[in-house]
Amino acid sequence: MMDLGKLKEIIMNDRVFVLSVLIAIMTLIGSVTFYHYSQLQAMKLNIENAIVKGIDPVAVRCAYANERDVICVAHAASNGSPSPKR
Repeated sequence: MMDLGKLKEIIMNDRVFVLSVLIAIMTLIGSVTFYHYSQLQAMKLNIENAIVKGIDPVAVRCAYANERDVICVAHAASNGSPSPKR
């Protein structure tokens, strides 16, 4: 069996700590990147389906956008749509 003092020494080693933090940060960056990539792929698929069905693709894009998106504000103004309320 391993001695607890030796285990604590391994855990508290600077290199192990730095490597653990680096792995955690890389995992976080990878997760956020994958989430945004998946969101973009879903939007792409929905826009392609909207084009096939004859639905305005800008309206589909604006379903994913926030309220400060200039294209969606202009699209809503040109169609006479009211702005979304919070």
